[in-house]
Amino acid sequence: MTSDLFVRRGGSGDRTLVLLHGLGGTGEVWQGLTDRLPGEWNWVVPDLPGHGRSAALPSYSFGGLAAEVAKSLSGDVVVLGHSLGGVLALTLASGWFGPSVSAVCGLGIKVRWTPEELEKAAAVAAKPARVFATREEAADRWLKVSGLVGLLPLEAVGAGMVQDGDGWKVALDQGAFGVGAPDLRGLLAAARGPVVLAAGEHDPMCPAEHLRELVPDPVVLPGLGHNAHVENPEALLPLLDRLR
Repeated sequence: MTSDLFVRRGGSGDRTLVLLHGLGGTGEVWQGLTDRLPGEWNWVVPDLPGHGRSAALPSYSFGGLAAEVAKSLSGDVVVLGHSLGGVLALTLASGWFGPSVSAVCGLGIKVRWTPEELEKAAAVAAKPARVFATREEAADRWLKVSGLVGLLPLEAVGAGMVQDGDGWKVALDQGAFGVGAPDLRGLLAAARGPVVLAAGEHDPMCPAEHLRELVPDPVVLPGLGHNAHVENPEALLPLLDRLR
């Protein structure tokens, strides 16, 4: 199968780790972790559809996103996803889309959604992308959209924006904001292998008590927030030990 996904691959191990970023991000958010992976791992890091260097989709659903990611995978894989990527990791764990997923970790998945939050997301999805006069303004906007302000310097933002005529815009299809709220209980029930749910101790989008509504023993990463994988990539290495 072919895919319009931009995918980076590396490592020389005999196990494959798929890393899926969150809404608004790009695969670059995993650089700190891939630089620290033990030698047993190969890694596969896509830009999700409609993000970064990957093509947009006509519409967005968790199943549609997972199906596109699956086209770039083969063999037995372990999947670690953040936020939206965590939902996609659980979706792939169902086995419905082809790849054999032996274990999965969802990091910082938002569990509770209010009607107001969903309405706001749908409104954002319907808006045209804003074009900025300078690359720096677009980069600043990308950092805000992806929740990475203060975690990455402006000069580190590359794939997060794209030139548009004489201006620049965030490399994100606005329609992706309309993906909706996931059925996490259903996805957990469908998962064919071990599942770990985790979040930073100070993640306002994914407090530990919300995760405990779904699993009895979520992993809480001390001192970290929503983007724990960027704040302290090394803190995620113990999660991989649980994905065996």
